[in-house]
Amino acid sequence: MELLDDDESLEQLSLHAFRSKVVMEGYEELAKKVLKYCEGNPLALEVLGSSLQEDNSIRSWKTALNMLGKAMHPGIHRVLIRSYNLLPYYIDRELFLHIACFFIGEDMDYVVKILEHDYLAMSRIKTLTKRCLLSISPNKKLLMHSLLQEMGRTIVHQESPKDPAKRVDPAKRNRVWCNKGSNTMEGLALDMKILREGKYAYKESTFRTDALKNMDELKLLQLKYVELTGSYENFSEKLRWICWIGSHLRTIPRDLYLGNLVALDMSYSCLEIFELPMILQSLEVLNLKDSHNLREIRNFSLLPNLETLILWNCFNLSYVCETIGGLKNLLLLNMIGCEKLCKISGKIANFSLPDTLQRLFLKDCYIECTDCFSLRFSAQSFLQYLSLGNSLFEFLPNYSHLKSLRVLDLTLCFRLKQLLCLPSTLAELYVYYCVSLEKITFQSCEFTLQEFGYEGCTSLCEIEGFIKLMPLAKLDEADLGHMKWLKEYQNHEVCLAGDDELTIGRSRQLQMLYEFNIMSTSLPDIKDANLMPKYISESSFLSFDLPLCPKDKRLKGLNISLKYTTLDAENWAWFVKISTTNGVDLMYNPRVFGKPAFGEVAIWLSFWPIGNTLEVGDKVNVSIVVVDGLEVLECGANLVYTDDGVVNDIELVDILEGGVSRFQLTTGAYYLCRRDFFELVEASKGIPGWFSVLVGDTIDHTEVRGWRKTGRPQPSDQSFTELKAI
Repeated sequence: MELLDDDESLEQLSLHAFRSKVVMEGYEELAKKVLKYCEGNPLALEVLGSSLQEDNSIRSWKTALNMLGKAMHPGIHRVLIRSYNLLPYYIDRELFLHIACFFIGEDMDYVVKILEHDYLAMSRIKTLTKRCLLSISPNKKLLMHSLLQEMGRTIVHQESPKDPAKRVDPAKRNRVWCNKGSNTMEGLALDMKILREGKYAYKESTFRTDALKNMDELKLLQLKYVELTGSYENFSEKLRWICWIGSHLRTIPRDLYLGNLVALDMSYSCLEIFELPMILQSLEVLNLKDSHNLREIRNFSLLPNLETLILWNCFNLSYVCETIGGLKNLLLLNMIGCEKLCKISGKIANFSLPDTLQRLFLKDCYIECTDCFSLRFSAQSFLQYLSLGNSLFEFLPNYSHLKSLRVLDLTLCFRLKQLLCLPSTLAELYVYYCVSLEKITFQSCEFTLQEFGYEGCTSLCEIEGFIKLMPLAKLDEADLGHMKWLKEYQNHEVCLAGDDELTIGRSRQLQMLYEFNIMSTSLPDIKDANLMPKYISESSFLSFDLPLCPKDKRLKGLNISLKYTTLDAENWAWFVKISTTNGVDLMYNPRVFGKPAFGEVAIWLSFWPIGNTLEVGDKVNVSIVVVDGLEVLECGANLVYTDDGVVNDIELVDILEGGVSRFQLTTGAYYLCRRDFFELVEASKGIPGWFSVLVGDTIDHTEVRGWRKTGRPQPSDQSFTELKAI
C-alpha cells in the first residue's frame, strides 16, 4: 500500500484509537508522536491505534510511546516479520539484515560492489524491492521504511538480546552495530558519537584492536570516530568493506591485511600520507573525503582495478602520484575543493588524467588556465559528467570532440564570458551565477538540453536555438528591420517579468526578445503612430480577413500588439493565439514581457514572420488567453509588407522553420511555450477553463505536462538517469 499523508494518518489512527475520524481533545501532541513513529504506514497505525484504544488514558499513551523508543511493538513486528520469513532464499534474508544495519541511505551501486560477491546483491535487491522490503530513490539511494529497518535490527537483537558478545548459538549472531561481537560475526558498526550521547553512555575514548582479533568472519566493518590502539595483524582477512569515518591514523598500518577489500572509506580522517602496504586487486572504491591533513597520495599502481576515487575537500593535498594516469578502470574522479592540487600554473599538477574517466569533478579548484591539458580533456573521450564550477577562466576550449558529454556544470564561473560550440550530446547544462556570461552556442542547430539552469546570468543575451534578449541600445537598425523606429525609445524603462532566471538583476532599459523566431518587446504607454494598429479590438479577441497585397509588396507577417495592466497576483501568465482558416494555429507564451507598476499601462509589441503561410481571403483570428495576472485593455494587428528584393534575412525566417517540431501537438497546432503546464495551473487562480479556450477540448492536459525549456520531454536513456543522480 502507498504510505498515508499526515491527514490520512491522523484519521487512520483516530478511527482505531478513538472510534472517530477526529483525534480526542488533549491527545493532539501524543498523536503527532505516533504519526512520526509510523511514518504513514497504515498497518502500524491500525495496530498501535487498536492497542492504545484498550486503555485510552493519557498516562497509558505516554507509557506506550516510551516503550516504542525501547522495543518494537510486538503486534507490528509479528506482521512485518512474515514478509521477511517468506523471502525465498537464505541470502535474501541475510542481505536484508545487512542493508538494514549498515547501508540505508547508501548508493545502490556502491552497496552492490561490496555485497555482490557474497549475496548476489544486484539480483537479490530486486527481490527485496518487489517484496516492498526495500526501495530505491530516484538518485539510486537504498531506502527502507523506519519500521522495516527497526524490524531488521530487532531480528538481529533477538539473536542474543542481553549480551551480543555471549552467543546463544554460534550460527545465529552475525552482525552487531553497537556492542561487542563474536567469532561468527560478519558485520560490526561502532559509532562513538552515538555511544557517548545515547543510552549506552560509553566513556571510553580508545579501544584496543585485540577486541577484533577473533572475528575471523568479519566482512563489514564500520567505525565512526573510533580510536584503536594495538596491532592490526590479526584483523579478519575476509574484510570487504572498511568504513572508518574520522580515523585517527596518519598512515595506513603496514600490518593491516586489505587483500579482499572492495571499498575503503576513510572520510574525515587524520591521514597525512596515503600509501598502501600491498597490491589491492579487488579495491574498486576509495573515499578520502574531507581528510584535511592529507598531503600526498602515493603509488596508484597498487590499485589496478580502482573505479571511484573521491578526494573531495582534501584542500591540503598537493601531490598525487603520476601513476594515477595509468589506471585503466577509473571512471569517477572527485577532486572538488582540491585547490592546492590544481593551483600550480592553473593546471592539475604533476600527473595526467586517466583516459577512461566518465565523471570528473573539479569544482571549487579555482582553475585559471584555459589552454592546458587539464581543461581540453582531449584524451577523455568517454567523459560524460564534467563539473568545473567556481573556476576563474574566461573561456573554455572547444568541447565538440567530447561526444559522450551529457552534463556540464559551470556554476559560479563569474569570469566566464562565452560558451561556444557545446556538444550536441549535452543533456544538462548549469551556468548559475556566471555573471559575465553573454553568449552560448551549440555544435548542432537543434537545442536539445533536458535540464538547463541559468539563474543569475545577468549579462546573458543569447542562447542559441532557445532565446535572445538584447537591450534595444545594443541593436542596430538592421537587427530591428521594420521596427527600427523603436531606437527612439531605447532609453525608456520597463520592469521585466516572466522568467525570473532571465529578468532578476537585469537592466530595465527596453529589451528585444527573439524566441521561436518571434520578435517582441514591452513598452510604456507611449503615443506613436507606429503603434496604431489597422485592426483593433477593445477586448481580448480580434478577427479580420486578409486583403490583397499592395502592388510591388510582399506580406512578411503580422505585428500583434497588446495593451494591458497587471493585476495584484503572484504570477503573470498569458498566451497569444493566432489561427487562420487555412490551418495556421500558433499559441505563444513569451518567456519575458513587461510588468507595469500597479495601475499603469504597458504595451507588448511583437512581429510574427508567417507571411508565406497566409493567403488572400484567409480569416485571421487573434486571441489573448490570460491564465492569470493580466487585464487586457486592447489588442491589435498590422500587416507587415516589404518590397521584393529588399527583405532582411532575419525577417525571411518563418516561425515554422525554427526547429519547433517538438512543440507541435497532436492536433497539428504549435504550443510555443517553455513552461510546464502544471506551473501554469499554479498561476491560474482566477481564469477557470483557460486551457480549453487555448487548445480546445480535444487536447488532454497530459500533452503539455512536463514540457521543458527545450520542448516536449524526450525519452531519457539509462545513462542520463544515472548522471542526473549525481
